[in-house]
Amino acid sequence: MIELQGLTKRYGDKTAVDNLTFTVRPGVVTGFLGPNGAGKSTTMRMMLGLDNPTAGNVRIDGKHYAQLSEPLKYIGALLDAKAIHGGRTAYNHLLCLAQSNRIPRHRVDEVLDTVGLTAVAKKRSKGFSLGMGQRLGIAGALLGDPEILMFDEPVNGLDPEGIHWIRNLMKGLAAQGRTVFVSSHLMSEMALTAEHLIVIGRGRLMADTSMAEFIEKNSRSYVRIRTPQPERLKDVLTAAGFTPVTTSDGTFEIQDGDAAQLGELAAQHQLVLHELSPQRASLEEAFMQLTAESVEYHAGGVAPPPGIDGGAAGMPQAAGQQAPQQQWGAQWRDSGTGKGK
Repeated sequence: MIELQGLTKRYGDKTAVDNLTFTVRPGVVTGFLGPNGAGKSTTMRMMLGLDNPTAGNVRIDGKHYAQLSEPLKYIGALLDAKAIHGGRTAYNHLLCLAQSNRIPRHRVDEVLDTVGLTAVAKKRSKGFSLGMGQRLGIAGALLGDPEILMFDEPVNGLDPEGIHWIRNLMKGLAAQGRTVFVSSHLMSEMALTAEHLIVIGRGRLMADTSMAEFIEKNSRSYVRIRTPQPERLKDVLTAAGFTPVTTSDGTFEIQDGDAAQLGELAAQHQLVLHELSPQRASLEEAFMQLTAESVEYHAGGVAPPPGIDGGAAGMPQAAGQQAPQQQWGAQWRDSGTGKGK
């Protein structure tokens, strides 16, 4: 279990982490989400004693990280896949970690096999791809067979097979009763992996809830209904107290409607339905909705002209604002790559 109490970190007048209090519990994969600059990496570094908090504290199974005599046996972490001595082989890198924490040598072979690096165990890590480096970092986290595991962007550089593997690995570790804490910007992958979410924005806690509750609370749910008898269906829905909204393709959207109830209503009036489907937002949509006001780094809103990365003409712009195509052209020329330079 990881417990944060009033955790705060300031750099001069900049508050990176602001009075964070939450608990990461065993038995589930807990996702750690937030926009760039939200303070996720700083929080994870403080958990591992790499940064000292300005205020508050973190406890790993009731102890501060510095109080753990052999920390790899309590908590394993992957924060930076590149934090490896390039001149060492994969085997020797893990052996050094094992010897520093009195971990048996046979564990090196076991974790290399677990992450699929046995065939390159004697190769120097400087020649590893990003995905191989990620696997080696995960091996290091697993080395002490800890009850707590923490991963920061663990799927970076992994191919589809690797992503599927790490997803099932994290779920399997949680199923064993371990504490699994993972940070990622890949919302689609997080939706498949995490059961609980911790969301922060500008260093402050924004949500501490289950995945299902988070999506339900921060998104709009509705039911889509499509029929060859739209006018009759609209009258029936209105008479029943619903407010159907017609979309551009002629489908009705019923806010907060129950699909089973709407289907029975249509059947009672002998209406043919071609579609009856409840719709809920994705994790990405719910996350964007919650954190819209907490995003610190915004893109400039520059769109490419037609023919470049799918840009389209006729995009609206505010009065007096340069058209997106003109903005792109100016930046392209100024970059030194355009012919207008």
